[in-house]
Amino acid sequence: MSREIDEFLVMLAAERGAAANTLAAYRRDLEGAEETIGDLAGARKTGLARLGQGWAHYAPSTVARKASALRQFYGFLVDEGLRADDPSDALPRPATRRPLPKILSHGDVEALFARAELEAASDDAKAVRLLAMLELLYGSGLRATELVSLPLAAVPRDAPFLTITGKGGQQRMVPVSGRAKQALARWLPLRGAERSRFLFPSRDSHLGRVRLFQMLKALAVRADLSPDAVSPHVLRHAFATHLLEGGADLRVLQNLLGHADIATTQIYAHVDAARLVALVNERHPLAKRTLADRRG
Repeated sequence: MSREIDEFLVMLAAERGAAANTLAAYRRDLEGAEETIGDLAGARKTGLARLGQGWAHYAPSTVARKASALRQFYGFLVDEGLRADDPSDALPRPATRRPLPKILSHGDVEALFARAELEAASDDAKAVRLLAMLELLYGSGLRATELVSLPLAAVPRDAPFLTITGKGGQQRMVPVSGRAKQALARWLPLRGAERSRFLFPSRDSHLGRVRLFQMLKALAVRADLSPDAVSPHVLRHAFATHLLEGGADLRVLQNLLGHADIATTQIYAHVDAARLVALVNERHPLAKRTLADRRG
């Protein structure tokens, strides 16, 4: 890997707080491009055009991701005075549509919780643990990794909030519902593993993401739902979408989800168009004035 790529990745980590997975993805794209056309830092437009032609068999979303990595790399070189020109306009700009997230209906969520609550009624430790995790996924919008790696110290005592360390080491506070607090209160006496620092311990560490996926899909089957329709990320999407349907502000939702860019949060603004029209008609300052009033 060239020195310039290494410096670019250091900048992403230090200035933008990029997570390890993000840095690894950038590294793969940049190193792959360098293997194809040689030294990236000194590449010409003709080389980048050839690179774009070689991406023809990729999906538009993959091409867009690779091109974005290179554009940011050349922007960095120009900003740092390592290059006078930016050749990245030779890269393709495929039209992509970001797919809407999968969501669960209110009825699906109710069926999932009804099954989890029925199983937890026996006070079986694993069933109570699953209910507590479900409450935090849907009630607080946590990512899978954030949930399974929650330290025991994050459990609120008086304040109804969790302090979450998300992508790039960024911290945020998320609310804990009354239901989730009750589920956690049931789980803690059954938790065991006194020496573990994790809320959901497993052996010498914490419960894994893969195991969490498996548990939720198995629960979906027992709740007569398609296992393909249920995952930690789908529950996070349901949290966001259902909050928006209830009138939550997009900026508030951005903070709750831990999105660095509100453009990421705006994907959830696909809620019922009729409800949004009604909201404008009811809440806009001009809504209470008739057309005749405005003409007057």
